[in-house]
Amino acid sequence: MSDILDLCELSPAYVRAIAPYQPGKPITELAREFGLDERSIVKLASNENPRGLSPRALAAIQAALPELARYPDGFELTQALSQRLGVAMQQIVLGNGSNDVLELAGMAFLAPGCSAVYSQHAFAVYPLATQARGAHSIVVPAKHFGHDLEAMLAAIRSDTHVVFIANPNNPTGTLLTAAELESFLERAPKNVVVVVDEAYNEYLAPDLRCPSIAWVERFPNLIVTRTFSKVYGLAGLRVGYAVCRPEVAALLNRVRQPFNVNNLAIAAAVAAFADQDFVRESYALNVAGMAQLLDGCRRLGLAWIASYGNFVTIEIPRADNQSQAGAVFQKLLRQGVIVRPLANYGMPDHLRVTIGLARENARFLEALQAVLKD
Repeated sequence: MSDILDLCELSPAYVRAIAPYQPGKPITELAREFGLDERSIVKLASNENPRGLSPRALAAIQAALPELARYPDGFELTQALSQRLGVAMQQIVLGNGSNDVLELAGMAFLAPGCSAVYSQHAFAVYPLATQARGAHSIVVPAKHFGHDLEAMLAAIRSDTHVVFIANPNNPTGTLLTAAELESFLERAPKNVVVVVDEAYNEYLAPDLRCPSIAWVERFPNLIVTRTFSKVYGLAGLRVGYAVCRPEVAALLNRVRQPFNVNNLAIAAAVAAFADQDFVRESYALNVAGMAQLLDGCRRLGLAWIASYGNFVTIEIPRADNQSQAGAVFQKLLRQGVIVRPLANYGMPDHLRVTIGLARENARFLEALQAVLKD
């Protein structure tokens, strides 16, 4: 045992201090834990598309199966992204999910002795990507659960190399306007990389979306990241991408693992990206589901954070000045409903609930009502 401990001491202290990312509880684990039928469980914890993946993506996966003995070639996906987004192929970096490209930004630009700025209540990967490089985290207090861009701008130091901004933000769902974000980019130091994480961009109404891809030409320090895990329904295949200037993309590619996106993910992403009918239908389902959940919250007298993603973060009232969200989460599990507690995001009174199918939303609201009365 002492030999193992001595071996672990070889790891840098900043790596040993990392708290691993905690994913949402899997359906299979909950079924085993409480003896539940997997088919009866509703998972609204991980912001997945409740419709699953596009039939065209599924057909593409099946067609790609005979080629799994070959190493991946991301040319077709990169070309499709280039043509749709109006950028050069040399500006696109593929990732094993957008988490991967966020990590690539950290690997390329962060090191011991420098810092990264991000908001309180922002995506948990930002501190992980920062701490894993031995860099210092500057966590800026949130404003109404969202990014305080003025405070973030003021927090930038001479050793700051990266600023992470999620828009919409996960887990709170808050949104920055295009004018606010553009103003930040105009005033941020040009030698600081600004990573704008747009994982939920496709769930925004068209008039709320930022022209962030076009901004890359004006702001050489901008990296925009997006994913196929959300509206495109490919969370299990792990494929995302970054758009940035070619020189920045070249740096990300230097630290990127070769063949980091697998053949099935590439084939599915190409097909899913082309299936815009599926995207529009998923967006419409989300709009209706959000209204359904918010109506339920009103009936139950619960407050929530206005959300622009495919989830809503609900405040669970305290009892005797004690947080009840954790207890409510556990009681929901026993009823076969999985949501996401947010204590590790500094929000011990909140639960994040993914927008599901209409019947899943109804099941959650029914279980929540029962739990709150318990």
